[in-house]
Parts: sequence; structure tokens; C-alpha cells
Amino acid sequence: MRAPGPSYHERLAGGLLGLLVGDALGVPYEFRKAGDIPSPSLIDFTPPPQFARAHHSVTPGTWSDDGAHALCLLASLLDCGRLDLEDLGERLLAWYEHGYMAVDGIVFDVGLTCGAAIRALRDGTRAAQAGPSGQYDNGNGSLMRALPLALWHRGSDASLVHDAHQQSLPTHGHLRSQVCCALYCLWARRVLEGTGDPWGDAVSSLRAMYAATPDALEELEWSVRPDEPADGYGSGYVVDSLRSARMVQDAGGYEDVVRAGIALGNDTDTTACIAGGIAGLRVGIHGIPERWRAQLRGSELYQPLLDRLIAHAPGVTHPGEPS
Repeated sequence: MRAPGPSYHERLAGGLLGLLVGDALGVPYEFRKAGDIPSPSLIDFTPPPQFARAHHSVTPGTWSDDGAHALCLLASLLDCGRLDLEDLGERLLAWYEHGYMAVDGIVFDVGLTCGAAIRALRDGTRAAQAGPSGQYDNGNGSLMRALPLALWHRGSDASLVHDAHQQSLPTHGHLRSQVCCALYCLWARRVLEGTGDPWGDAVSSLRAMYAATPDALEELEWSVRPDEPADGYGSGYVVDSLRSARMVQDAGGYEDVVRAGIALGNDTDTTACIAGGIAGLRVGIHGIPERWRAQLRGSELYQPLLDRLIAHAPGVTHPGEPS
């Protein structure tokens, strides 16, 4: 007999912890070329001694802006009971100015587009208009935080897609970034549901929804190109981040996936964050190495939110669970 897979609640926890662990694991390797990254077996919270790590003053096991922004979104959803862009914008500004949801209250990694958007929020711009929306403003800053929306959301697929678009706006206003967030959230929902082909099913669903919105459909088909073989370079471009995260899922279990993401070099923390969230959903929290969960810092920040997220979840019974 096959052992039962992770429960729904274990998948939820695995998604959030997978995001945070992946982010923290990738922090020391950020901005390095693929050829300069240690071999996968040596990738850990503390790199080999000879490796010139990024953010050398940051304690190993600390997440970056990726994890902090994701927790800002999750806290906002749980407190407001809905997606409230103004509340999310206030929390992002609190992160920027006071270290809200940052481990030790220290902000050490601010993306250019996110920084410009948050300064606009500080100057009074409404959250829905704060995110730069030019062709070259398609960094991965809204994609890196989007997963908690899929973990929390109880509405229809169409409602989830709408909210995924909306949650991008405070920092990344271009439609391409919104489409990537929508596809990622649908993909995560399908993994959480245990769908046999979560990516393919998410693409089909999104394609049908976009039939009446040609601009979004064009971004999906010609920018994201979801039917092509997954490839990626671990860069900070939102489409490449999504494709990179999809590509490394084939590496195996959680540990192999996040190490493969970091091995791509470049924006290592975000690649491992985005990929790690999906892998964590797939394997559940117990599929994430215990040593990494133990070394992850900031439990006082994420654990109360995780407890509330699980309490918010429906009481779903899965094979192998008592009814």
C-alpha cells in the first residue's frame, strides 16, 4: 500500500514554510552567477567557508524582503478578512520604514521597483496606483509575495485570479506581472488540491478566463508562453522567475528543488522562495528538512499567522486521515 500523502493542513504549512525556508536559504547566494554557486550538496544556510556570501552581516536562516512581504500580505488577509489594498500598502510601508515582518526588524534587501512604489505610498499615492506600470517595471516583487493569497483564498478561481491581479498593484502595476501572479496562484491552488497536472490545469483555467480580456490573454500566450518547456535563468524578471520556479520542480523533493533554484544563480532568494512555496505545498511541512525548519529564524512572526491560517482552512479530510 502507498503511504498517504500530506494532509491539507500539512500542505498549507508546507507552502508557507517552504516559501520562507527557500528565501532564507537563497539569501547568502544572491547576485552570484550560476558558475560561482557551490555544488548543490553544499548549498545550505551557511555556505562553504571559501564562498563570498551576499549580505555577510545577515545571520543565517533569515528571510529577506520576499518572506517579509509575503507575511505582510498574509497578516493583512487574516486581519481584514479580504484583500484590502490600502491595508496591504500600509503594511509594506511599515516594513520599509520600521522592519515590520522582517526578522530582527532589519530591512536589508529592497528591490528598485518595490522601493519606488513604497515611496509613492509614503507620499500619499493610493495603493492601486502606486506600482510602476512600464514595460521595464516587471520585476518579481509582487510574484514573490503572492502565495499566501492562494493559501488563504476560499473563493472561486475567477475571484482568486481577480485578487491576484489586484495584490500586484501596490508595487507592480504592469499587466504582465499581474498575469504571472494569477497563474502562480492558480498553480498553487491546484497543487494544494492534489490535481494530477496542476500547471496544465491552471493554464487551461486561466486561458478560459482570459478569453474575454485579450490584453491579458496576449500576455499569457506571448510573454509567459506557458505551453513551452520550462526553462529559466533565475533572474529578477517576473516571467523568468515563474519559469525558473516551474523548471526546478522536476529536481525532486523539497531539498532538491530549492537547491536547484539557487544553483541557477542571480536572484537566488526569490527563485528559491517562489519554487519552495510550490514544493512545500506538494510535499507538506514534514517534507521540508527538519534541520532547515529548526534553523529558520523569526518563528515569533510566522507561527501565529500560520496557526490562524490553518484555523481559517476548511476541515478537509484526505486519504489516510480520520474522518
